[in-house]
Amino acid sequence: MGEPAVEFRDVSLQYRLLSERGIVSFKEWVIRRLTSKMTYQELIALSHVSVSVEKGRALGVIGHNGAGKSTFLRLAAGILVPTEGVAIMRGRLAPVIELGLGFEAELTGRENIFFNGALLGRSKAEMATRVDEIVEFAELADFIDQPIRTYSTGMVARLAFAVATTVDAQVLLLDEVLSVGDESFRRKCNERLESFRQAGVTILLVSHDLGAVQSICDEAVWLEHGLIRGHGPASEIVALYRTSVGDEAVVGGAVAPVSVVPT
Repeated sequence: MGEPAVEFRDVSLQYRLLSERGIVSFKEWVIRRLTSKMTYQELIALSHVSVSVEKGRALGVIGHNGAGKSTFLRLAAGILVPTEGVAIMRGRLAPVIELGLGFEAELTGRENIFFNGALLGRSKAEMATRVDEIVEFAELADFIDQPIRTYSTGMVARLAFAVATTVDAQVLLLDEVLSVGDESFRRKCNERLESFRQAGVTILLVSHDLGAVQSICDEAVWLEHGLIRGHGPASEIVALYRTSVGDEAVVGGAVAPVSVVPT
């Protein structure tokens, strides 16, 4: 079957947060730092997560706000580095992780296509051959030469999705981007994702839209407090998550496990 496109091996990520309150100046911070009078607390964003996704498969990542979903995607994109373990991505990445990420507000939409393409490792010549397709898909012909700062959130999302999914990629990373735009545009996005799947592209989708996870993804990971609470076929994990709403099922500070069908 070959090596998986996405592989997390016992990945953990924790942040060291300053516990001090009331530090009002840089001078005071330096004094406390030098005199070892500062205290910190550890925030565990992900804890011992092991997941692999075969090439051409689609994985949905679900859970409450703060469960670690976006952290998972940022680790996959290489934006964050694990505190422990290793996150391996095999293939050319196309991330749509945060609205406006990789765009410059003062540049026009057209200029941002080239700018964002460069950040994705694409040449100017390559992006030039794709500009018309990107503009058409994003439905921004009347605004493409206006500064991005004049765009609505939905317009930025459409442009970001169009750029990421028009260039060639082996792994596509999506964070809630399918939740913006009207029904017609969401349908276009789903159709494009389906064409990606048929072409063998691996997809990681973080979303609160459980219907989208069920329809697009082969399998799903349910995160709770940075831990994997369930991993299996998307329809089964979504059903388990839905029944858990309102019942955190936390025992002694740890997430209670649930039964899932192995993948």
